[in-house]
Amino acid sequence: MRAVDRIAVEEFGLGILQMMENAGRVLAEHVMAVLGPASGEVTVLAGPGGNGGGGLCCARHLHNRGLPVSVVLDRQASALGDAARAQLRILRAAGLGPIEPSGTREVVLRSRVVVDALIGYSLRGAPRGATADLIDLCRREGSLVVSLDVPSGLDASTGQVPGPVVHAARTVTLALPKIGLAGIPGEIYLADIGIPPQVFHRLGIFFPPPFRSSAWVRLVTNGPGAQRPSRHGGGAP
Repeated sequence: MRAVDRIAVEEFGLGILQMMENAGRVLAEHVMAVLGPASGEVTVLAGPGGNGGGGLCCARHLHNRGLPVSVVLDRQASALGDAARAQLRILRAAGLGPIEPSGTREVVLRSRVVVDALIGYSLRGAPRGATADLIDLCRREGSLVVSLDVPSGLDASTGQVPGPVVHAARTVTLALPKIGLAGIPGEIYLADIGIPPQVFHRLGIFFPPPFRSSAWVRLVTNGPGAQRPSRHGGGAP
């Protein structure tokens, strides 16, 4: 995915914030499909990188639609990367800021859905500190978790788990299936973030357009590395 991101930005002129916005919007729509007409509270756990930025964007879209949303950062706002910090500024301007760490367990307990946007595909070693604590909290409380791109704590390339890992009911992975997702528990969906097919062609990756009637499709796995879009796909939960 790093090569995809690089080509999309450097050769095709797509912006990181643009792709992040697309990811956050699709994730928010997916969470709303999970909630259904009953709605309910959502907690977004956000890390410092692009994954966290997508989660913050998701929180804003849910907030815009009138859903009760709580945002939990795994570190001080000053320690976020540039893109995530930009998303946090927009979120605060929209009237929603991160809660104090002391209130995390309470909001997780009362949330119908917890969005995991802590690490994504950039995992390097076992999660530590507050990140590991948030992962453990989700597991202890049995939260219904929707992970963005990759369940936090899972190596996207190998499927290895070097430490605590999120047990996601659903994973909304971005642009391309990740090898490490093969065989993990829970449902896996592939989401469109607006990357042109020609970006993938530059890397020798060719596949029929998966997004026809929806911005996401459910993936079917038949063993390691065998992810493909299901025929019914679509936006239904």
